[in-house]
Amino acid sequence: MPNSAKPLANPIAVLREEFDDWAVLFNPDTAEAVCLDPVGVAVWKRLDGQRTLEQIARDLEDDFSEVPATAAQDLRAFVADLARDGFIGYEVTGAA
Repeated sequence: MPNSAKPLANPIAVLREEFDDWAVLFNPDTAEAVCLDPVGVAVWKRLDGQRTLEQIARDLEDDFSEVPATAAQDLRAFVADLARDGFIGYEVTGAA
């Protein structure tokens, strides 16, 4: 994935927030469902096609008090899983 790629949430996916500590993300096209913790929800809400993964990682550092050293790597893996399961695509700028 190029550095200019910007993850974009699949508009058909549905996020249902349950209580304060978890949510369910559902893709009706594939019947895939993913449980999200508060960090996962924060990531999902930033997948707007406007932010790069680096920008999202910086936002998370600002919003959460304890961010592990592996956060950027974990974010990339999480977003790759979402892409694999049809929850997101990518906006790529500067492509020829």
